[in-house]
Amino acid sequence: MSITRHDDGSLTVPVEPGRHDVDADGEAITEIGSMVIRPGEGGYNEALAEWENEQHPDRADAVSTASGREHAMTVVHAIAQDSSPVGDAVDGLDDPAACADSLRHVLVGGTHAVEAFANEIADAEGGDLIPPHTATRIIGEVLVEIDARSV
Repeated sequence: MSITRHDDGSLTVPVEPGRHDVDADGEAITEIGSMVIRPGEGGYNEALAEWENEQHPDRADAVSTASGREHAMTVVHAIAQDSSPVGDAVDGLDDPAACADSLRHVLVGGTHAVEAFANEIADAEGGDLIPPHTATRIIGEVLVEIDARSV
């Protein structure tokens, strides 16, 4: 079972049964279940990074360049603070691929990397600190938009 990303940003992820999980008849549960994780919930950042890897299994590891990170901060800030539509914010990127790689690099770093990225955006761009779960949701939306355009 693979991870499914929904339009609202939530993810349906597979859940392996626990070692001691049994059904009503006392039989061991062996089927893989699923659960929905929303931005801000535990494990969401990791699941989003895994979903991204599933979408592009042949893609090399994400590398964050200085210009890509700058573009990434600008686009996330524009969407979070100015309520810019994702498509419009992506239209303004000089190098969408570098931006996407930088955003993937943030996701791979997990929750602490997203928190640090949100703080870096506030320092560089000004405005309110973007909550990490909001930053993660926006990162996912931007990656979907960039990937849709590169097909």
